[in-house]
Amino acid sequence: MKLWSIEGNSQRLDGGSMFGNVPRALWSRWVEPDEQHRIPLACRCLLIQGLDGRNVLLETGIGTFFEAKYKHRYGVLEDEHVLLKSLQAVGLEHTDIDAVILSHLHFDHAGGLLSSWREATSPELLFPKAEFFVGKEHWQRAQKPHPRDRASFIPGLNKLLEHSGRLNLVTGDQHPWLGERIRFSYSNGHTPGLMLTEVQGLNGVGGVVYCADLIPGRAWVHLPVTMGYDRYPEKLIDEKKLFLEDKQARAVRLFFTHDHGCSMARLSQDEKGRYMAVDEQQAVVAELLD
Repeated sequence: MKLWSIEGNSQRLDGGSMFGNVPRALWSRWVEPDEQHRIPLACRCLLIQGLDGRNVLLETGIGTFFEAKYKHRYGVLEDEHVLLKSLQAVGLEHTDIDAVILSHLHFDHAGGLLSSWREATSPELLFPKAEFFVGKEHWQRAQKPHPRDRASFIPGLNKLLEHSGRLNLVTGDQHPWLGERIRFSYSNGHTPGLMLTEVQGLNGVGGVVYCADLIPGRAWVHLPVTMGYDRYPEKLIDEKKLFLEDKQARAVRLFFTHDHGCSMARLSQDEKGRYMAVDEQQAVVAELLD
């Protein structure tokens, strides 16, 4: 099995929203804001090549489905569909992807499923031969979003996924189509039913976990740090503590979707017991996972 970090379209969002109750005087040391107080964010995906001979993509980033006014509002920087270009750089088209696993259906994680915006034209679902995997609990949330995060979902995407005939709703820690090397756990602090995917190493040791919005990047490894976008911050901190204890015990590396400067890192603790990211990798390029 080979792992690749695959970049999607990038964003700039308000730093205060991304760091919740952390004061600007502190978070601005971690990520430098621009003149509008926005910070750079990646929308990064993880490609698994050779999972039982299949190409599996974890998430699709934000994509370019937004019309201009929303593209500006949510700070999407590029005009082209960067995910498709990034896949081409490793010799693949979206038509070569056999499965797409989605932690949740917020637009910055699932928007790349769609074709680029064109006036008077509805977006089309890309990845024509891929099986789509979404946690069942989160799918139910996406059917009737709460007003608190209704704007985070993409109108019409659920129907496109259903009508594809390739939607798989996941319960439990495995799915037979994906095999034993892919295991799932769940978090409710950011959004109910968020699904965390681990690519397991041999005997469950030394794998990689896609942290999604439980831990968007290095700064959020620190337990008290949450986002203003999180539904239940205290619950998220409790979930994060258990998650990090488990990953450190099994030497599982963390893969970050939103960290603009780091794709993957190992986990450590300082002399006060605070978690931190070490051995940081800006990119993951054809890394073997036995």
